[in-house]
Amino acid sequence: MALVVICAGYTTGASLGWGSPELALFMGDFGLSAAALTAAVSCFLYGRAHRGSARPAWLLFAFSSFMASAGNAVWGWYEVVLRTEVPDSSIADLFFLLFAPPAIVGLLVLAKKPVTRAGWVCLALDAWLIGGSLLTLSWSLALARTAHFQNEPVAQAALSLAYPLLDIVLVSMVLVLHFRRSQANRSATNTAIAALALTVLCDALFTSPLLRENYASGQLLDAGWFAGSLLLAYAPWGVRRVPDSAVTVRGPWLHSRPVAGSLAALTPYLAAAVCTLGILYNVVEGRRVDRVVVLTGCTVVLALVVRQGIMLLDNIALTHELAQKENHFRSLVQGSSDVIMIAAPTGILRYVSPAASGVYGRDAEELIGSELASLIHPEDLGAVVHEVRRFLAVSPAEEPTTRIECRFRSGRGDWLNVESTVNRHQGGLIFNSRDVTERVRLQAQLQHNAEHDPLTDLPNRALFTRRVRQALSGRRASDPGTAVLFIDLDGFKGVNDRLGHQAGDDLLVQAARRLHDSVRAGDTAARLGGDEFAALILGDGGRDQAARQKQVQEIADRLRLTLSRPYRVDGGNEVRVAASIGVAFAEPGIEAGDLLRNADLAMYRAKAAGKDRVELYAPQMQAEVVRRTELAARLRTALDDGEFALLHQPVVDLATGRISAVGAQARWRSAQGILFTPAEYLRVTDDSERTAELGRWLLEEAVEQAAERAGIGHRTPVSIRISARRLLDRSLPLGSIESLLTRHGLPSGSLIVELADSDPRIPLDELEQRLVTLRRLGVRIALDGFGSGHVAINALRRLPVDILKLDRGLVEGVVESARLRKITRGVLRIADELGVQTVAEGVDVPEQVVALRAMGCTHAQGMAFSGPLDEYRLRRALVRDEYPLPGAVPVRVGNRPPFRSNNETPVPPT
Repeated sequence: MALVVICAGYTTGASLGWGSPELALFMGDFGLSAAALTAAVSCFLYGRAHRGSARPAWLLFAFSSFMASAGNAVWGWYEVVLRTEVPDSSIADLFFLLFAPPAIVGLLVLAKKPVTRAGWVCLALDAWLIGGSLLTLSWSLALARTAHFQNEPVAQAALSLAYPLLDIVLVSMVLVLHFRRSQANRSATNTAIAALALTVLCDALFTSPLLRENYASGQLLDAGWFAGSLLLAYAPWGVRRVPDSAVTVRGPWLHSRPVAGSLAALTPYLAAAVCTLGILYNVVEGRRVDRVVVLTGCTVVLALVVRQGIMLLDNIALTHELAQKENHFRSLVQGSSDVIMIAAPTGILRYVSPAASGVYGRDAEELIGSELASLIHPEDLGAVVHEVRRFLAVSPAEEPTTRIECRFRSGRGDWLNVESTVNRHQGGLIFNSRDVTERVRLQAQLQHNAEHDPLTDLPNRALFTRRVRQALSGRRASDPGTAVLFIDLDGFKGVNDRLGHQAGDDLLVQAARRLHDSVRAGDTAARLGGDEFAALILGDGGRDQAARQKQVQEIADRLRLTLSRPYRVDGGNEVRVAASIGVAFAEPGIEAGDLLRNADLAMYRAKAAGKDRVELYAPQMQAEVVRRTELAARLRTALDDGEFALLHQPVVDLATGRISAVGAQARWRSAQGILFTPAEYLRVTDDSERTAELGRWLLEEAVEQAAERAGIGHRTPVSIRISARRLLDRSLPLGSIESLLTRHGLPSGSLIVELADSDPRIPLDELEQRLVTLRRLGVRIALDGFGSGHVAINALRRLPVDILKLDRGLVEGVVESARLRKITRGVLRIADELGVQTVAEGVDVPEQVVALRAMGCTHAQGMAFSGPLDEYRLRRALVRDEYPLPGAVPVRVGNRPPFRSNNETPVPPT
């Protein structure tokens, strides 16, 4: 817009006379000089800043414009400064003559370079055809009279001819470049061509005798030169440049290209016509045909003949190359394994490649003329038509191809999965099709494998979660009858351990089959992993929620009974497992993850409540989980914060009522003031590292306090419960116990370790070696929970034990149950014969004390004597050192002192 405004202002000033002759001369000379200098600086800066093949052209344009600026400046020097007429031959003419050659070379640089020598020859011939024709016409119209001026110096005559001849050459290059310009930065090139064309037009008007005789600086003709210079200055910077890729796909250019190609093909004939017009003008005017015209015309005709010969040879070569490419294309099409089909806009197949017989099992001739729609599966036809219409509505530049996959009828009567690449072709379509049936089958198999359990072929967790999500959305979103069942097989691990994993896998396959057969067709049974299964029971749309819950619970009960029936595995072995099932119902707005979590919580509640049962989810289950999680989180820092305290419960000699030992017990008093027993706080954490840390604290704290009591005269042994697995753990080396006893100076026999494990997988050989080493340190060994199973008997047979602690199950029913009394009496007799002492744990009532003492039990611990005591109360009890015993006659068992081992090894303090 600024360029238009400036040029319009200059044109207006030139048309109206500028207001004064001095201003007109100044603008006609120095104004043109400034405009040309602006073009020179602009092209020079652009040429320096941008590297590329067009850089020399812009530098040449800068030099050409600088020559024009210098010429106009000299012209102004004479007219404005010296106020005299410009001489006929001056240095300004030299500058003006030097304007055209750099511009001509610059246009040659911008021209599209031919790739062959014949192309270079045709380029030169085209330039001469245009230049020669213009020379013939110009010579006939004006230049002949200019060349025959009488009494005119030779230099002046040559100068008069040089201007139009250079303009003719420049016009020829402009026309040649218009049809042969490079695609790089086409907008800037077109603008430069327009600027030079405008300059040449003004030069041509200036050199005509009619205008030159009446020309004066500042007239309207100067506006053309001024606009041409500013347009050349604007060309490299102001025009928006787009990428070549965008230029090649632009719609209007696609339509203008044939026109430009036609004009380029007609250029030789138009040039010959212009040359003929020049000759006819002389004939019509009755003039003698000038030798220059005859010579130029002959060379133009000769150039035309040579060019046509070159074009003929080029066309023959192109025809031969086209035939070779056609044969090559035909060989590729006929030898391709893909089927190539060309369909008319009506959908009729016009061409089908021979590969159709091998792919479709139908001859190509049979398919030609048939409708494409009749060959596509009816279920896929709608999608194919929609995609084709969408593809045809999009611009070819935006989407040159598309891909369609559908089922295609084969000659064998089955349907093949066919993938086709579709291209446009003369209003129709080209289909490049291939058979992908095997690939589709493989993809379906891979998809099935990714969504199903490989052992049972039931849906896996991912597919089950997706189906739950689908059930909670859409039209079923408001159905509260949808339920999820989580199922865990109780006792499956025992089957794996006893009979092996092959038997376990066989059991899982049978359980999966029973589960799948027990649900409805629309429901989903899945295996989530291990021995965990799940079932999705879709709602029936009813509004009676209570009836629906009862119905689903009955389904779950039947499923529990079905899964609990005996299984025959591993060649006929009959095994039984139970099923714990948790049920959760959908609620408005509930997410799939939350519903699955609720069912999982209900299932764990069923296992905790005794297994082999069905539990419905209740909101308090989630609250309990949150409480347990928070409690576990607080437990991780409780030991560091000093929230744990050590209590001791006396172990009483049933013969004398005196305290024979104390059992150390940890208690956690949380920041909220709640007191937790070990069973309560260990239940909420599965952090083995934290449990081990707590065990180390309990051992060290108990030894330290026992040593302090021994220092003031209370040499009562302290009993610490340590699991057998913990004793075998490398985190509790024997050296640490020995150093602990030595550091605190605890007398030999003052530490009792209670084995609290009954895991049959614990290696007894390694445990025996560990206990023997501990006994050498003066540590006595007690076997906890004796009488609860075969493990205790086996441990008693293998391990060096000093004390037996009766299981609470024997103590609790020893008064009421005659059967338990017989069992307890037998256990005590075994201990007496083995020479070990016995401790009854959990003795809470006097009747139990009387019964146990009568059966030969030597020691007891429980609420019948005292509960756990803090350090202050414990010392008071040790000072008193006697608890009243129910019954009148004291019981004396053997002649051993309390809690003394026959093979103690004292460890002197250091």
